[in-house]
Amino acid sequence: MRGGPRVRSRSGTDLAKGSPRGWYGPGGGFVGNFSPPAMWRATTVQACGLWPFSAGSGAPAVGVPLGRHLFTGATVCGDPLSWFSRARYISNPSLFMLGMPGLGKSTLVNRMLIGLSAMGVVPLVLGDLKPDYADTVRALGGQVISIGRGVGGINVLDPGAIGAAARRIGGPAGDELRAEAHGRVLNMVAALVAIVRGQPMTDHEQSVLSASLHLLRERTPQHRSPLLPDLLALLDEGPERVRAMTLDRGDETRYREAVDPLHRSLLGILDGPLGGTFASETSTRIDPAAPAVCIDISRIGESDTQLTAAAMLAAWSDGLGSVAAAHALADAGLTPRRWFFTVLDELWRPLRAASGIVDRIDALTRLNRSLGLGDAKITHTLKDAEALSSDSDRAKARGFVERAGMVVCAGLPRSEMQELGKVIGLSEREVELVSSWSSPPGWAADVRSEEPPGRGRFLIKVGGRPGIPIQATITSAERKLHDTNTRWADTHGTAASGEGDMR
Repeated sequence: MRGGPRVRSRSGTDLAKGSPRGWYGPGGGFVGNFSPPAMWRATTVQACGLWPFSAGSGAPAVGVPLGRHLFTGATVCGDPLSWFSRARYISNPSLFMLGMPGLGKSTLVNRMLIGLSAMGVVPLVLGDLKPDYADTVRALGGQVISIGRGVGGINVLDPGAIGAAARRIGGPAGDELRAEAHGRVLNMVAALVAIVRGQPMTDHEQSVLSASLHLLRERTPQHRSPLLPDLLALLDEGPERVRAMTLDRGDETRYREAVDPLHRSLLGILDGPLGGTFASETSTRIDPAAPAVCIDISRIGESDTQLTAAAMLAAWSDGLGSVAAAHALADAGLTPRRWFFTVLDELWRPLRAASGIVDRIDALTRLNRSLGLGDAKITHTLKDAEALSSDSDRAKARGFVERAGMVVCAGLPRSEMQELGKVIGLSEREVELVSSWSSPPGWAADVRSEEPPGRGRFLIKVGGRPGIPIQATITSAERKLHDTNTRWADTHGTAASGEGDMR
């Protein structure tokens, strides 16, 4: 400021340094308020000549950029795969997220999905219930498969990608894959029967089913897969290999008594509450080369719990079979190694649909390290687990939180945070902070400008470390892809504020 007095703040700071307190001249007269300079972020490679000084920060910088530290403003990066494989912050590549509706949970996971896809990881949304992820998967050039009555179905007797991989690999390794494919099909049919009956199959029924599937596979030409009607026809025929499992000793009546309950349950799958969704060829197979996959089951009504459970089980069986096939092909040196990231949103719905879902998710969370698979599970509160029917299912569901490498909390009531603190360890300050995010917005005159105070705010907990509070930020492109309130648009096309509007 050549030719005149330097303008200083009341504390004596130069104008160029900025101050939110206002500025005063040499005689103490007030000059005015000035906004602080704009802040820009860049890597050290890009900005090293502009600002050669560096300072450490407590915020992790490995993984997908999620937002800013709520108190320091530092950029926070993270995702289950990066923190497991690169940073070694966690021992299990899994994330469990809790929070009240409308605060941005699925938006944050969508950000991880996009970022991991850019790193070469394949996102798998194996049962999109709303849907929240279909548009994002399409934007990534991925595959969206719709499942539901009159929309699309899955042939549960089709070994899918794992069968194709067994044929391609051949030899002992191929035989091993074929045996695994047989086990997956057997377990899937048994799960559907359990859903229709409301109770599991007996041991001798599983033996009959296994023998029938083996024989059916041998009789079916290689270019096609058997169907459930083919299985029914085989049971009706009663070949000797199947009869041997029933100990009928040549007595037709004994054979019918042994297989009729299974026969009736299979008929129930074809013509009962599942509505023929699993009666014909798979409408669209998972593409092993797709950069992302979403199995959309949003057209199944919320009250249709049996079909929801069956579709979820079939989607998980087909998707994880594709993962196993990809790793088998990579082990044989036939394809490059790929890693996967699965998303299970609205966890409370499949958990309540059938106990088989709890067992399958429980197995996944214990084996995902060996599967080259990271996962994110999203629900509202810990009370979702308490609504399950049996003590064993409730214990398994609580174990999801205990074994998660990362636990992310959006706004939750204080009582819920205190219960969560018994599982993962939370300080009183962390409890107060997250519970404050669950408060409703104020009574603003312009209702469109007021948002819940907790929208886009999360606390990331890893083991006994202090939590990392962040304010998530999304781009305009993400906002267009992910708006969970599209059905609330008014006649002028303006949507109510939702997770997709998270700043």
